Amino acid sequence: MKNIYKTPVFLRKLVILPSIFVAVLAMNSCSDDFLDQPAYNSLDTESVFKNIDTAEMFVLGCYRGIVPTEMYYQLGAGDTVTHSSEDGSTNNSKYNIANYKYDAYTPNTVTGIYSAMYAVIERTNIAVSGLSKMEASTKRDALLAEVKAIRAFCYYNLIRVYGDVPSVFKPLDEMDPNDPNTLYPKRTSRDEIYDRIITDLQESVVNMPNFAQSGYATTERLTKQGTNALLARIALYAAGYSLRWDLNTGSGAMMSRRSDNNRIQQLYQIADNACAAIINGGTNSLVQAQGGKSGFEALWFNFCQRKFSVTNSEILWQVAEYGANTNSAFGVYANEGSRGGTYGSRKALQFILPSYYLSFNQGDTRRDVSCTSYSVYFLNNGNASDTWVNAGTTFSCIMSGKFRMGWCVAPQAADARNLNIPILRYADVLLMYAETQNYLNGGPTAAGTAALMQVRNRAGIGSVPAPSGQQAFEDAIVQERKWEFAGEFNLRTDLIRMNRLASEIEATKQAMKNLSNKAGVYANTPVYRLYKLEKNAQIYGDPFLALKYIEITNPAEIAVITNVPTNSTGFASYQTALRAIVVAHGQATTTDDKWYPTNMFQAYNSTFNSNAKKTAGFLGGAAGQLQIGNIIYTKPTGSAENGGTYPNWIEGGGDGLFYGFVPNKTELLPFAAASAGHPLVDNPNLSQLPGY
Repeated sequence: MKNIYKTPVFLRKLVILPSIFVAVLAMNSCSDDFLDQPAYNSLDTESVFKNIDTAEMFVLGCYRGIVPTEMYYQLGAGDTVTHSSEDGSTNNSKYNIANYKYDAYTPNTVTGIYSAMYAVIERTNIAVSGLSKMEASTKRDALLAEVKAIRAFCYYNLIRVYGDVPSVFKPLDEMDPNDPNTLYPKRTSRDEIYDRIITDLQESVVNMPNFAQSGYATTERLTKQGTNALLARIALYAAGYSLRWDLNTGSGAMMSRRSDNNRIQQLYQIADNACAAIINGGTNSLVQAQGGKSGFEALWFNFCQRKFSVTNSEILWQVAEYGANTNSAFGVYANEGSRGGTYGSRKALQFILPSYYLSFNQGDTRRDVSCTSYSVYFLNNGNASDTWVNAGTTFSCIMSGKFRMGWCVAPQAADARNLNIPILRYADVLLMYAETQNYLNGGPTAAGTAALMQVRNRAGIGSVPAPSGQQAFEDAIVQERKWEFAGEFNLRTDLIRMNRLASEIEATKQAMKNLSNKAGVYANTPVYRLYKLEKNAQIYGDPFLALKYIEITNPAEIAVITNVPTNSTGFASYQTALRAIVVAHGQATTTDDKWYPTNMFQAYNSTFNSNAKKTAGFLGGAAGQLQIGNIIYTKPTGSAENGGTYPNWIEGGGDGLFYGFVPNKTELLPFAAASAGHPLVDNPNLSQLPGY
């Protein structure tokens, strides 16, 4: 009998696994209850795996914890799209990691992913062992396939963060406690691990049910489509670039692919076949426009509302997060910020770089979904009788929008947003297929181009033609992935596998300098916006998308809007003048409407911006504060607005954008070695990342 509560003495020394058993859970047909069931408690694995139903409960328990908070709170930023906006100075740990400034001996590293992934891997190893001893059946084979896919996902997360990691494919109580490699496993070649989990996934796909035949109400469990998509993604990572070095000597760290070109070709073909299987299956599609919403908006609004019957066609796999016991925090970090009211006071801890916000083509419906240029705020003091509004922001404090609070269902607690975690989407399959077709054929094919154009057509930019050359087409895919997947915490490692991180970082740094100087493509970027004061409904399920604004470039109109009265006696006539400008721009307005100008290059709380908001009704301190880390909203974007120098969050003083990035070093994170409980301290056989 194998007791799954008892931790062997030798295991307590092993940082790989902090505990053997985490509660396994039941699932019924209601998606909201998937991970909110009472724990199934059993004292031994032999009993669990004598019954197919209890074995299924154990497999379902393996889903818990597969996306640790650090995956989105720390590594979801730094991708040239999303950035950290913590309070305090620009050298706090989250901000440093977003800027690739980390080491092994301070909080400026990521440890939780390592321990969380190996905890899940141990559970999956137990399940693989137990299921393998059960009598073969369609159900048994599907469960075995499912748990191997979960294990593959965990190794994929480990490798893309740390590179070569220890390889453990057996339950620890089936390993020899006298073998030094059991206690202190060394790094294993990532290629060896990738090849094994890819083989597992190829075998798993055969035995996984199609979603339509699965009987599942949601895609919270892996099916054939989700497993094929995971296979494609991991195959592309296995074929792609990563920071590699000699494991024996610790030398020669550089960005490169594996040395076997034939295997690279095979991996691209595996990814291509997996994507084609989904596309040709005919059961998946992109969510399209409905109910007055664009397709992209309908996707994310319904996802936040947990209306999965709308999103199941596109969300191929999502991690269930609902209820008091199991609820992710990523919706707490990536939001539009709120001060008081129904949503409570919740700071946005991530923001969107304005260079990204301004990169969208005109008419691209993804911009105002992925980015919010407003924050939920009160007009006066936040009392119950106050008025809450969507306060327009400046370029330095644009926030994430896919998982905004108003779109959610009512939470059980302030830090529980009831947001599932999206892992794989059909849009990703289409863009991966476009990428594999381009690589395998030395240039874009008709099928690959059609896949790219499906994504663009849904976004409303089908008029933007796809490039014809191989390199130009790859460039287009890199940009399309950024437009499509902002805030979904994969872009950072996507740029690494495509060997684009260094070049994209340099391009973003230069773009932000140009924007700060109003130079280059930003020479004509309007400085002033005229925002309309709009109330926030303060209800969950509010479909509000974007704040109305007019960009003001006419010198005569600029003279009017910048003549802000500082005494309330002049507010009425000032509002009359603003409404006249609104009418001149062809927009309807009433005498009850209020408008306020904003200098987009100044700080949100600059004197001008604060005084301008007061003319629309903002009172006291509310005119100059935001629920976002003060690293950002108190800083301007423009150099002219910063006394002729770049704001320090853009450049200067050793803490500008990506100030810690060092090519051939910081593409991966070091193992933490600050104290006991960290990988490098607890395991003397682990080698450190070169450069640390």
